[in-house]
Amino acid sequence: MRRPSPTGRPGTGGRAPRPRAEQSEQLGFEGMPERLFVCTPSKLGAYADCPRRYRYSYVDRPAPPKGPPWAHNSLGASVHTALKNWYALAPEGRRPEALATLLRGTWVREGYRDDEQERDAYRRALAWLESYVAGLDPGDEPVGVERVVAVKTGVLAFNGRADRIDSRPGEDGPELVIVDYKTGRTGLDADDARGSQALALYAYAAERVFRRPCRRVELHHLPTGTVAAHDHTPESLARQLSRAEETARDIMAAERAVAEGADPDEAFPTTPGPRCGWCDYRRACPTGAQTPGKDPWAAVERADQD
Repeated sequence: MRRPSPTGRPGTGGRAPRPRAEQSEQLGFEGMPERLFVCTPSKLGAYADCPRRYRYSYVDRPAPPKGPPWAHNSLGASVHTALKNWYALAPEGRRPEALATLLRGTWVREGYRDDEQERDAYRRALAWLESYVAGLDPGDEPVGVERVVAVKTGVLAFNGRADRIDSRPGEDGPELVIVDYKTGRTGLDADDARGSQALALYAYAAERVFRRPCRRVELHHLPTGTVAAHDHTPESLARQLSRAEETARDIMAAERAVAEGADPDEAFPTTPGPRCGWCDYRRACPTGAQTPGKDPWAAVERADQD
């Protein structure tokens, strides 16, 4: 008799666990609707960037070990959480001098080269935040901060967490605006806002959750204080949604193929390119392992030199 595993399930007896797609397969009956693909923007984006990375993140269990944490992710998470907590203050408390305490309380220390680089990153992040909130009205109450919006289509069960959802005057009454904070690369423009599938899906979902028009999406780049914006139409949102649904169909087809015995490497091929050096799973991927890896602090160091 097998000894139970620590989770209370029977042990695997040394066999590799089945891919999750196979584990979640359900018995189907004729006439039943096809199951929806549950997803977030990051899940869709992982497959669009590289199907192999998607497989390592969402299909293989246990997943391959990731590389070390990235300093630029720590920096971005710290700034995002500080802004979330700034809006959680009462309006009279939303003053620039509160930011140092908020940032210290949310600071993520992982990935930096050394204490000196970390201290410099903290100082720059605080300066970004102070400059950014100086242009905000403390009395403005967003419709949502770090707000989850969700929607179902014939293919997707989508949910995502928008950094901020504003309400602004429109031609026919209040309209919603999706705001996404950015702390990384410079040079963001209207094309980046227009092409962002994540922002379009947030707008599509927010419009249905709040039953108010939501067409404008904005990228707020804190290091430069610039805003890249795009005003969607119902047609452009529909195109982005259609792209997301096509990606979902491709993912489900690949997962079914693996569940039916196909070679996972063929079902989820690699997409070699510069991203390989930044991939969490580079060392587990035969293709990625041929690409020199970036240091965990490389993106922050590059920003120091710009």
